[in-house]
Amino acid sequence: MSLKPKIALLSVFVSAGLLMAPAAQAAETTTVDPRPSTAKLAFELHKLAALSHGKIRVDKIGRSNEGRPVWAARVGHGKTRIQYVTQQHGDEPLGTPAALEFLRKVGVGHSPWAQKLLSKVTVDIVVRANPDGHERDWRYNYDPDATPEYGEKGKGYDINRYHDPAVAPKDNPATEAGLIQRRNAAFKPDIMVDYHMQGRYQDADGREITASTLWPTNPGVKPSDVDFAKQIAVVVQRSIDANGGYVSQYPGGSYQGIARNGYGLLGNGSVLIELSLIPEREQQQIQDALASMLAIAQSAADGSVRKVDPADAEAIPPRGPALPGTVEEAHEAA
Repeated sequence: MSLKPKIALLSVFVSAGLLMAPAAQAAETTTVDPRPSTAKLAFELHKLAALSHGKIRVDKIGRSNEGRPVWAARVGHGKTRIQYVTQQHGDEPLGTPAALEFLRKVGVGHSPWAQKLLSKVTVDIVVRANPDGHERDWRYNYDPDATPEYGEKGKGYDINRYHDPAVAPKDNPATEAGLIQRRNAAFKPDIMVDYHMQGRYQDADGREITASTLWPTNPGVKPSDVDFAKQIAVVVQRSIDANGGYVSQYPGGSYQGIARNGYGLLGNGSVLIELSLIPEREQQQIQDALASMLAIAQSAADGSVRKVDPADAEAIPPRGPALPGTVEEAHEAA
């Protein structure tokens, strides 16, 4: 069945009241699909929009080089604006199911907590920025004519190297990066958080890292914007650690084309989150990402993020060496 008939059928179910309540769904479904297909992602987004009765708005912001839709979803109507981006790298998927769960948590149902949250913030999510890379389970977008400075010749561009504010979206060789640039410029977020994945690492004492975070490190970012990003990073650390994870600082670079730096240069409170690739902990990693999304939104809504001491970010432990016995891909710093 094509997507449109599925959505039409879903609308009938919603109107008839035949779909389960969110609590019942949660009780019956304990496992989240960590890698929903392109078709399933589209269906799930439109299903959530239908279940939300208009609170979740789903848009196609453009198409990948192979013509696949790049989707965004927006929820809330508050003054503070937050943007999440997932799966710029096609083989780093877990932020995407976390985004679906975030939309389900805050957009479906009528809990007083969610209603209050959505009156204070508007959250915009680019859900799976790189559908072609997802299909191939590789890092890059798909562009067989690519001869990129960042990427691989004959394969494609590393999308997360093409967010330089000095490059207009229409001139951006990485198609999907240009779509994110346009969405960001139109939305004008206060906070921008980019979800990625990394290999398996440990701290200096041998304890395994489950996620890493970092703020802008480009010297052109205003100190006040760096401080705000550090406050967000502390919220990320505390939320994931409280959920049973263990967050380190990510050893990232200062290149202005990295989203964390590029959107920091534009004045966003811009933060990177890297979920570790821990197969036996995959479901928990999704829940940790969800916990960070909820905590960022809540702390922005109630203003508590601005009360965090930015210096606390420097106390986040550094990421140490690769876990013994694991093979890490030679990815450039994100």
